[in-house]
Amino acid sequence: MRDFSKHRLYCDAKLVAGALIDLARDQANYLLNVLRLRTDDSILVFNGRDGEWLCAVRAEGRKQARLEALRQVRPQPPAPDLVYLFAPLKHARLDYMAQKAVEMGAGVLQPVLTRYTQVSRLNLERLAANAVEAAEQCGILSLPRIRPELSLVSALDGLEPDRLLVFCDEALAPEGPVVALQSAPRGKVAVLIGPEGGFDESERALVLGRDRTLRLSLGPRILRADTAAVAALALVQATLGDWISQ
Repeated sequence: MRDFSKHRLYCDAKLVAGALIDLARDQANYLLNVLRLRTDDSILVFNGRDGEWLCAVRAEGRKQARLEALRQVRPQPPAPDLVYLFAPLKHARLDYMAQKAVEMGAGVLQPVLTRYTQVSRLNLERLAANAVEAAEQCGILSLPRIRPELSLVSALDGLEPDRLLVFCDEALAPEGPVVALQSAPRGKVAVLIGPEGGFDESERALVLGRDRTLRLSLGPRILRADTAAVAALALVQATLGDWISQ
């Protein structure tokens, strides 16, 4: 069971019983001077590979600290298989979108460049930092794979032929998305959200020409891209994904 009373920290080091983990200066400062933890205080640590571990703080003055891994408290779950393809947005809105996609269970973040994409070059380190922040705050143990930006053609070619692509198309007449998703075949899923300016007709034809593509309306209102991401991922998880009772 998750312990939400303890702070969580991502560290890339291997986690095994008795391991001593050196912290970067900013991490040590956060633990010692922001959270005001002291030697023998405990914190939960994960690395995306070895599950979640209870670790003890070993302070070395006010600026340096290490962690000692005591015991595993949660095993590592399988990585989510949901692929999220999105047209990059600017700064704060992209930060928000990345965080929410991780919270909603995306296992792959694939930026896609389209005709009306607002941003052509991404800071992948910033994208990864937002994924880590969301995972730390929400008890998530598996970090998403973050891929470099691709053209729409290349991104579609990179999907397995048997993966269902949920294409969120603002040009589709409003209709019930839940019914459409419930009738879709179960299995591997990807979700595609376009830019603020939408898809042009050649891009729309390209996506719809792919086998195993489900064209989806998100309702009667045009949503901003970051809002559409949350709405689409929630719908997919509730009908085809890991929100379904096993």
